[in-house]
Amino acid sequence: MTLEIITAQCLAPLRHGFFTRRGGASSGIFEGLNCGTGSSDQAEAVELNRQRVAEALCLPAAGKLATLHQVHSADVLTVGAEGPAPGQRADAMVTNVPGIALTVLSADCQPVLLADHGAGVIGAAHAGWKGALKGILEATVEAMEKLGARRASIRAVIGPTISQRAYEVGAEFLERFLDADPEHGRFFAGGADGRYLFDLPGFGLHRLRRAGVGHAEWTGHCTYSDPARFFSYRRSRHRQEADYGRLISAIRL
Repeated sequence: MTLEIITAQCLAPLRHGFFTRRGGASSGIFEGLNCGTGSSDQAEAVELNRQRVAEALCLPAAGKLATLHQVHSADVLTVGAEGPAPGQRADAMVTNVPGIALTVLSADCQPVLLADHGAGVIGAAHAGWKGALKGILEATVEAMEKLGARRASIRAVIGPTISQRAYEVGAEFLERFLDADPEHGRFFAGGADGRYLFDLPGFGLHRLRRAGVGHAEWTGHCTYSDPARFFSYRRSRHRQEADYGRLISAIRL
């Protein structure tokens, strides 16, 4: 099956994409393009999936896909020609080096791809609620600035992520956001049985725009609600599955 790649016009002509699960070599609960090396999927299948992604980005090998050990932090790595060290712990990368694809893995959290075309600087961030609240998106913009990007020239796109209608949370979750800023209440709606619905992509767009990026958008795809196209951590928990696949998003100069 052919790979399905969601792209954004504002990032063109840079090679980039939010890859769906379609077109991969994995099977079972990982069926499709599972690129999570930390999953319990067969290592050979994951490697083949990553090779297919590299080919789609016109890279010579999967080794050119820069990958992090994501930990829901606000830490950003500036990537040089050698790429990140194996097991490097962070949740975003920036570079001005051609030929390296910055990637993030996700399964409900926000994958965010960023670019300042004129400066030749790109970024990729993994922004779940913890990382977004800690400031991972602002830190990514700051790291891009250090490489010569201008905030007003940065284009940022949030890829497939869990939407508000599928993201039910409790009162303690809401309180954590209100403690950080009472204005965060606008990203919550009333749910069933005294619970709340959290707007993760809306919160991500807010943080990006407040950071001063010139353009920010969400592709509008909900990972939880479309099992044929996307992996979802929360959906896997609701189905009581043993593990879950990871989607990959990537951008390169």
